Amino acid sequence: MAGPFPAGLEPAVLWKYFDLLRSTPRGSGKEAAVRAAVAAAARDLGFGSQVDETGNLLIHVPATPGREHVGTTILQGHLDIVCEKNADVEFDFETQGIEVALDGEYLVAVGTTLGADNGIGVAAALGVASDPTAVHGPLELLFTVDEETGMTGAFGLEPGFLTGKRMLNLDTEEEGAVYVGCAGGGDVNVYYPIVREPLPAGGVCCRIEVKGLIGGHSGLEIHENRCNALKALGRVLAAALGEGVHLRLTRIDGGSKRNAIPREAGCGLCLDAADVSRTADIVARVEKGLKTEFSGTDPDLEVRFEQRTDCTCTSVFGGDLSQRLVLAILATPSTVLAMSRDVPGLVETSNNLGVIRTEEDQVVLVHCSRSSRSSALEAVRHSLKALHELAGARVALEPSYPGWQPNLASPLLQTALEVHQRVVGRPAEVKAVHAGLECGLVGEKYPGLDMISIGPTMYGVHSPAERVSIPSVGRFYAYLKAVLAELG
Repeated sequence: MAGPFPAGLEPAVLWKYFDLLRSTPRGSGKEAAVRAAVAAAARDLGFGSQVDETGNLLIHVPATPGREHVGTTILQGHLDIVCEKNADVEFDFETQGIEVALDGEYLVAVGTTLGADNGIGVAAALGVASDPTAVHGPLELLFTVDEETGMTGAFGLEPGFLTGKRMLNLDTEEEGAVYVGCAGGGDVNVYYPIVREPLPAGGVCCRIEVKGLIGGHSGLEIHENRCNALKALGRVLAAALGEGVHLRLTRIDGGSKRNAIPREAGCGLCLDAADVSRTADIVARVEKGLKTEFSGTDPDLEVRFEQRTDCTCTSVFGGDLSQRLVLAILATPSTVLAMSRDVPGLVETSNNLGVIRTEEDQVVLVHCSRSSRSSALEAVRHSLKALHELAGARVALEPSYPGWQPNLASPLLQTALEVHQRVVGRPAEVKAVHAGLECGLVGEKYPGLDMISIGPTMYGVHSPAERVSIPSVGRFYAYLKAVLAELG
């Protein structure tokens, strides 16, 4: 069981449901428990619900009296969270609830992701549905599954499941902004086969680790130019190769989520005894350069080199796999690749090398590519395919999802802007985001659906640095209620 939730947070009707969500395990692809808990909460309120074949939950909320004639509005969010934790934290996302704490005006988690992405959106929808002061027409609360690892729920959404003609997605993270567009994306999975050879006689087992990085969301924060632990590790190893060190990897691992900038990475390697001291010097020199380069984004960056006296490895990567793999990591782009020509300051295209893991017979690399232009997205994905195939890997392009093209003539957008000016007292910013919202896929399934996306202020999502502004949650909730009242 998770520890006690902070008392006195407002609006209480929203935080009550966020407490339910954070207390229930809800990793991507494992949402059965949280879906059951949310459906039970809906039953307690007298609302009916249904689940489609993919596992998406739809709750039917009747209109407040006198608003029955109003068209149905969909409130949409996703049930799952990114399961990230600090290496020194003992935590099981499959059995434990998230431990939370107050940090000034922010709610944070203790060494793990918080799950405000998208727990606040789901809680806000449930809050409105149960709030006796809320005024609205008929509502459909659509809570999808497996958004964070591939938008499986939105991909599997069936025509006819929804009846509403307008949708408020509650999955953006900036108070005062109304989002009207997002990037599309698709993963590139790479597989390097391993043929192992016995540990060389006289070889010295060593380990290199990159630690202390900030990480973050690979769409929302890719433009921050934060250090990617896998790329940093690749630079260290490539520097050693470049100076003639004969290194043979025993394993290499880093990152845990395709759509999170990796915070930690490490590798085991075997060195000739004569190369150990020289390699330590190379690591120290590259670390110094990295610390200078990323001092403004990752001040706690650290690269460690150690000789392992307790190593139990009996084999190394055979042939030239170590060299091919290191050079491929070095050559792989993991950064902003193009800025939008239409929207100043908006990232158009990017790639994130999110995960490397060593399995028994292969090394797997997972990339998360994004672009608001489908042609650019496919160009990046195929360039990655070409790069790794040239290095001897097998490459699989996972199904991509579409972006969401802005509709500045949207009636829902105009209503949201008018309400924001009246309620908040200043204009809302109309924006697009370089991240994958489910609006693109839902809109593809339901052509003509009028959509916007709103949310409170959050930082550090997809990492243990995730935090949500408590005052902004209150203002976001009041704004959501006002928009629904106006639509009614």
